[in-house]
Amino acid sequence: MKLHQHLIAEVVEALHDIFVDGRYADKVIEYRFKAHPKWGARDRKLFAESVYDIVRGWRWYWHLAGQLDSQSQDAEAIVIPRIWKVWAAYWITLHGSTADFSQVRDITLEMIRRRDEACTNPAIRASVPDWLYELGLHEFRHEWAPMIAALNKPADVFLRANTLRTTAEDLQAKLAQEEILADLVPGLPDALRLQQRRNVFTSQAFKEGLFELQDGASQKVAPFLEIAPGMKVVDACAGAGGKALHMGSLMKNKGRIIALDVHQKKLDELRRRSARNGVDVIETRVIEPGKTIKKLSVFADRVLLDVPCSGLGVLRRNPDAKWKLTQAEIDRLVALQGTILADYARIVKPGGKLVYATCSVLPAENELQVKAFLDANADEWALDDQFTLWPHRDGFDGFYAARLVRKDVKPVALAKVETPEAPEEA
Repeated sequence: MKLHQHLIAEVVEALHDIFVDGRYADKVIEYRFKAHPKWGARDRKLFAESVYDIVRGWRWYWHLAGQLDSQSQDAEAIVIPRIWKVWAAYWITLHGSTADFSQVRDITLEMIRRRDEACTNPAIRASVPDWLYELGLHEFRHEWAPMIAALNKPADVFLRANTLRTTAEDLQAKLAQEEILADLVPGLPDALRLQQRRNVFTSQAFKEGLFELQDGASQKVAPFLEIAPGMKVVDACAGAGGKALHMGSLMKNKGRIIALDVHQKKLDELRRRSARNGVDVIETRVIEPGKTIKKLSVFADRVLLDVPCSGLGVLRRNPDAKWKLTQAEIDRLVALQGTILADYARIVKPGGKLVYATCSVLPAENELQVKAFLDANADEWALDDQFTLWPHRDGFDGFYAARLVRKDVKPVALAKVETPEAPEEA
């Protein structure tokens, strides 16, 4: 494969943006694409795959390049010449040889092999921070090694057919006409899995609102809510609304969905997506502290709480998250999740249901969070069902969801789980 030095230089600069300037990988890639509109499909693919692959394996490739491990996460030590060596270690590992660029002539295949054989630190091999490796080992024991191996691989691309306008089978045929090949997914009636990664957003099928990009794990959430046409539903942490759109299609555009978020930009994006999908039942609202919950008290037949979380289940899609995350941030998120669950449960009618969901695999954010809530509110709430998806077993993102039922009794003041430094409201 012929490599152009200017393109690899862009990869190196992008990695500097991520590891030194703290920018998010997806935003860095998007920015570079916009800055180089003349790049062809091959260049865009090579650039994006190289950046994501190196971010996933950053600590490992830094080690293979012969650089001090203690400096692999030190912004002052991550300078451009060293990033070139990291790229060389990655490329040699992938292809067995590298380009004859002056920046990387001292990185050889023999050197890579020696460094590989000499490494005995499992956290370096797994390319995660020491604290995260130890946390995973403590929580998952023998399951941790295959789990982190799965999370260090690129994610498959899943589409969800918009059943207001098509079916998965018809969408599959429509995409095939545009030379986009996809397979049906057992257990997910509206899903397709792409055979090869493609830019599907330029397809006619996307422009017609026939599908949305949505991981298989995420596609399990809306059906898990057990919603039906005519219901009143609140998506309390809606973001850009992928699950709200799915709910709208399952409700056959009948009923009412109120999508809440603290970010107006995300809700604006949801409105654009709703228009493209032909979903008319979604109303967006920015969360007003102290007001939103009161206005919606005992309003909803169903509530979805897809709460802020560590994102450890989606490292395949957001590999830079593992370098930005800290134990202190996980502790903060656990406290926030407890507050959100206690506060927004007030929106559910007696007899109604609430789904609490995360894209994490940590018990503290999942089962233990739900258990603490139920222990504090046993007279009014009960667990109906729950599931966990594991990236190394199920082939989707890591994900957790629990469906809770508000007992059909006179509402009482919910007991809030005591957590340190919990904010007053999400």
